[in-house]
Amino acid sequence: MPVHFDTDDGIAILTLDRPEVANAIDRPTADALVAAFRRFEHDDALHVAVLVGANGTFCAGADLKAMREGDPQRVTRLEADGDGPVGPTRLLLAKPTIAAIEGHAVAGGLEIASWCDLRVAARDAVLGVFCRRWGIPLMDGGTIRLTRLIGHSHALDLILTGRGVSGDEALRMGLANRLVEPGEAFVAALELAREIAAYPQGAVRTDRLSSYVQWSMDLSGALLREYEYGMEALSTGEVGDGLERYAAGRWRAG
Repeated sequence: MPVHFDTDDGIAILTLDRPEVANAIDRPTADALVAAFRRFEHDDALHVAVLVGANGTFCAGADLKAMREGDPQRVTRLEADGDGPVGPTRLLLAKPTIAAIEGHAVAGGLEIASWCDLRVAARDAVLGVFCRRWGIPLMDGGTIRLTRLIGHSHALDLILTGRGVSGDEALRMGLANRLVEPGEAFVAALELAREIAAYPQGAVRTDRLSSYVQWSMDLSGALLREYEYGMEALSTGEVGDGLERYAAGRWRAG
């Protein structure tokens, strides 16, 4: 299987495992990724997903060898409707996702990492629009998400030059949310996932969704939608429990 699905106390761990092609994604792998994220989405016992690449690299993007060979069963999908070329990049999940990045997250691999809510990267990991070198466009939201994540100027720097960034530069851009030493990205991402999963999930999820859906709205519409999401969170009853924990002095523990 090109994608492994494991769980760890409320955390879904999705592992890309195609070492012979640096975890590049062909059509079956894209389909497997979509199925795995939908499985995560529909499992009430799971709160956060961590996406990681096996064998020390995150993802090299679309499988160029499969594209060149032209096997219709393996060539990356290019349909306007349905899932994205490398899989889940057109989905808007209701739960948080974290990319644990070692090695290269380039081309479509960078687009998947950008689709995730947060990115924990090793200092020597390399992120970039390497597909620029082969005349291949970004088609999994890269031109949109990079611009929204790191600003237009930084995004164009990556999109136009195709250069790779890592370490402090990736952190300064906002491309990486956390930097860790090489080999520690997965452990750090799992720790971050557990931290998020420990919170009452109603407000985590509605606040997260509000931050996404507001992009297509004017201010008044976005504020109204935030209010509606907030009312959904209040209806879960988690706020009452939270207030009791606060009153008991739990806030002193940070």
